Amino acid sequence: MIYTVGKLVAWPTRRRIRAFNAACADPRRTQEELLRSILALQADTGFGRDHHFADIRTIEDFRRHIPVAPYEYHQPYIEKVQRGDLRALLTDDKVHMFALTSGTTASRKFIPVTSRYLADYRRGWNFWGLRAFREHRAVSLKPIVQLVGDPEEFRTEAGIPCGSISGFTAQIQKRLVKRLYCVPACSGRIKDPTARNYVALLFSLPRDVGMVLAANPSSLVQLARIADQHKEPLLRDIAEGTLRRDLEIPSPIRGELERRLRKRPAKVRQFERIIAQTGTLYPKDIWNPTLIGTWTGGSVGPYLRQLPRYYNATWIRDLGLVASEGRMTIPWQDDMPAGVLDIATHYFEFIPEGEADSQSPTVFGAHELEEGRHYYILMTTPHGLYRYDIRDLVKVVGFNHNTPILQFLGKGNHFANLTGEKLSEHHVTRSVDSVTKSSGIGPSVYSLAPVWDDAQPYYGLFVERGDPLDSDSALEFLRGLEKCLREHNTEYESKRDSGRLGPPRIVILPTGFWQQWDHNRLRQSGGAAEQYKHPCLLGDVNFRTSVTVEREIQSPKSE
Repeated sequence: MIYTVGKLVAWPTRRRIRAFNAACADPRRTQEELLRSILALQADTGFGRDHHFADIRTIEDFRRHIPVAPYEYHQPYIEKVQRGDLRALLTDDKVHMFALTSGTTASRKFIPVTSRYLADYRRGWNFWGLRAFREHRAVSLKPIVQLVGDPEEFRTEAGIPCGSISGFTAQIQKRLVKRLYCVPACSGRIKDPTARNYVALLFSLPRDVGMVLAANPSSLVQLARIADQHKEPLLRDIAEGTLRRDLEIPSPIRGELERRLRKRPAKVRQFERIIAQTGTLYPKDIWNPTLIGTWTGGSVGPYLRQLPRYYNATWIRDLGLVASEGRMTIPWQDDMPAGVLDIATHYFEFIPEGEADSQSPTVFGAHELEEGRHYYILMTTPHGLYRYDIRDLVKVVGFNHNTPILQFLGKGNHFANLTGEKLSEHHVTRSVDSVTKSSGIGPSVYSLAPVWDDAQPYYGLFVERGDPLDSDSALEFLRGLEKCLREHNTEYESKRDSGRLGPPRIVILPTGFWQQWDHNRLRQSGGAAEQYKHPCLLGDVNFRTSVTVEREIQSPKSE
């Protein structure tokens, strides 16, 4: 049955992939036809009338009538939709939900999910999945572990659900497709992260898993750690078909989960043999081979480096540049943090990195980008976002036919600037990754932050006690970090040469600091844990004075 379902899904998806590849030969025509259809569809909305959609004939008209804009520009129209006035922004007759953004960099945003949104969302994932399965037939149509969030954290005053788009799509999957997924969709409504991960493991460990999906690799690290930390109650629950009572799980969800459980004593005997041999219970001992789908670009490097410890030698494929606002890229291969621009779904524009703060920046279409250059990406979508500045910085690493292949570098508002060095998160992660690769040692979880000192300000690399850099190797790493930061940022080099900046230092924080800090930050923003990205660069010059520092490591003054 599962094989038949796979064939039925794969055939139309292959046809669409062929059509997409053909469209990539002429991205200009594809994009401009898409823009015209979006504007025609939404012309008779409040936003469309306010911005004279009916009068737009050319790309120049489009750019003249609609400014490059953040979420706040769209927010008044979205708030009307929240209250039930769909025509303020959309001609659709229904909004299924509002997808909530992660809250990584600001307060959460509400993105309308229409039927067109869902069709585009599924199409992008079908493209990703079919390409991945064709190259990894050993895991094709085997069970999938997907970590999702809560699709209904609350409702608007018009009764429209607000929550996780991944949780919503898991909830509305066809019954036959759901058989491939190990983790019950209702588990996304469990608030306690330990309980949610425990349930995912309880239903996944006994199955012959072929693929694990989680937007953030930190979620995968945490899942593996909980498997080992809670192995005794997990084995007991798997053997007896029970769900431990001390977990914070609402009664209706607990009842739904318990009805699905079965006794599996034979599996437990297998796990006990593994524990007797290794002393641990990690996914690598059970699921092999495995395809992992997760983010690999931007600031997630410290977590990616930990995956082999828990998941062994496996295949890792980037999920693509995809957010609640919509999908931007579709990765075509493993071990590459880049993907083909999804030109058939949204209309895209690009601003050169150096013009991010310009009042009148140069704006390019997808067909005008140059390999090796960095750009900020703008989105115009069929679900109500126009020239939307998502603040994602990308690099062109190649082309699929004539359509750019883009690598996500980081969020553009993650930067620090003590003395004019304009250090970006991309500079930091690139430097740390480079030194880690060359030296064989690097931080687990870290953030670089400016530290004010009246004599000479500097940057501190904040890590926890017990981190690999809390060791004799710290000075060698600092020298490599200084060298790379200079190479990757000429302004930093200039400020260091002039003495306006001091050399970087490693700052040791108490064990467990970053987990608690991330938890508090996420709680304040109201974001979703599965989408949260730990910042590797903080712009707060007061950060050091706000935390408990156990000690600092710095290079000798003679250096």
